[in-house]
Amino acid sequence: MASTSAHGPFQQRPYPSALSKVPERERGAAAAAAFSSHPAPTAQQAQQRERDAQRAERERQEREGAAQLAQLSEEQREEVGEAFALFDLDKDGRIDYHELKVAMKALGFDVPKSDVLAILQTHGVPSPPLQSQLQTPGQSYVHSKMLLPLAAFQGVMAARILARDPRDEILRAFELFDEGGKGKISLQDLRRVARELGEGLQEEELVAMIEEFDLDGDGMIDREEFLGICLG
Repeated sequence: MASTSAHGPFQQRPYPSALSKVPERERGAAAAAAFSSHPAPTAQQAQQRERDAQRAERERQEREGAAQLAQLSEEQREEVGEAFALFDLDKDGRIDYHELKVAMKALGFDVPKSDVLAILQTHGVPSPPLQSQLQTPGQSYVHSKMLLPLAAFQGVMAARILARDPRDEILRAFELFDEGGKGKISLQDLRRVARELGEGLQEEELVAMIEEFDLDGDGMIDREEFLGICLG
């Protein structure tokens, strides 16, 4: 008969383990004592841990947003700050859903409701309780909405601006010239923009601009011609 290998993976112990000598009842009591020495966190402790984790995540997002904001041009940073200030109607340094949506649209990002809500959920902070709620003892306060602070708004918008195709930015500028959405910039459009910007260009200069960049000879500058001007 073949002998069993002394080193086989299923080798039976020649003697019982030390644990097997302990009665089952005592083993159960020892396990319960070990578990009780590390009690589960209380609800208050769990909430504190969750708040600490949320604060750490917000700080990480703020650092990342600040780094992205630094990559923008001075003009772009000013534009982001002005959009926030314009739509922060109560001037509390935070904007709600509606203010965020119009501020993003003003910067060229017409995003759907789901995206705006996702931004608030990820980067926002709960709105503070009303004074009446603070004066009501024993009543738990439920946050009615999320608000986006300035630093978070700057980080979110910086990331979107950096990820935007340069052609989109140019075409956005084209739309500012193209009054009525006709798809072309006319001499009249140039007159209007020059007047609004206070450039004081002469009629001959405006005509020369059209003639220089009007490749198809229709007396106007279309989108592709405008892209060619801006992209060189």
